[in-house]
Amino acid sequence: MTSNTSSHIPSGPAAAAFLSGAIGLFVIGLLTTLSEASHAVGNALNWYDPSGSLVGKTGVGIIVWLIAWFFLNKKWQDEEVNLKSMFTWAIIIAALGFLLTFPPFFSVFKG
Repeated sequence: MTSNTSSHIPSGPAAAAFLSGAIGLFVIGLLTTLSEASHAVGNALNWYDPSGSLVGKTGVGIIVWLIAWFFLNKKWQDEEVNLKSMFTWAIIIAALGFLLTFPPFFSVFKG
């Protein structure tokens, strides 16, 4: 005898993972550009002298990613979310964050 019980998995947690990862990447890119534009930001992100501001940029990015993931997952844990739309937004946000990490881009803002 087989069981016909189907368990439905909501799409909200997957959407939260897509979007929060993109938000974390965007923050890393934004901090990269800001640290080039402002010595004060660069110094504030210099948590470990041998690596400069890299540890601070990635550390803040990871913290923001985890916070965003926690809250978005909590908000959407039992909801159906349009994954195609969320994935599209995640790609756009991640692409912007990725662009912000390229030297030809952030060197325009060098302080």
